[in-house]
Amino acid sequence: MKKAIMVAGLVASALLTSGCSDNEVGDVSLGVFTTKDIKLNTLVDPLVPGVTCHIASIEADLSLADPSDSSISCRQTGEITPDMIAKIDKSKSGEVVFKKSKSIFFKTMKIRRIYDPASETLMYLSYSTKETSGSYKHSLSTVPLWGTKAYVPKDVTPQSAQ
Repeated sequence: MKKAIMVAGLVASALLTSGCSDNEVGDVSLGVFTTKDIKLNTLVDPLVPGVTCHIASIEADLSLADPSDSSISCRQTGEITPDMIAKIDKSKSGEVVFKKSKSIFFKTMKIRRIYDPASETLMYLSYSTKETSGSYKHSLSTVPLWGTKAYVPKDVTPQSAQ
């Protein structure tokens, strides 16, 4: 009997920790009668390690639910250099820096980095790849390069004023 209880405890422990990831920094339960939680994850941009993003999203481990909502907040947490910016994709669609499966219904949450050269800002777009209730859920956060080594000042004095 003790062995069965111990094995059941080990199995339950394994199930509870299987959803945890290395980048999970928070887990908020949505209630006693639901298997859904709000997971808080941290993501350091692989090409611009001076940027850290925090993502909040719904997880439904033992459910067939179709979670789509997420939010993102990114900040400068270290040095951002011209070399880092030189390595990123500067196309209008940018590049995916993170992706995670969100349900058994082939839905994926992606984080895409897009560079805005006019304002010298990195934009991080979190979005779901499947339409839900007539909408693709998305959230945006920006990290200006102002004040970093990567910022290139523009001449703001008009030529005619000289």
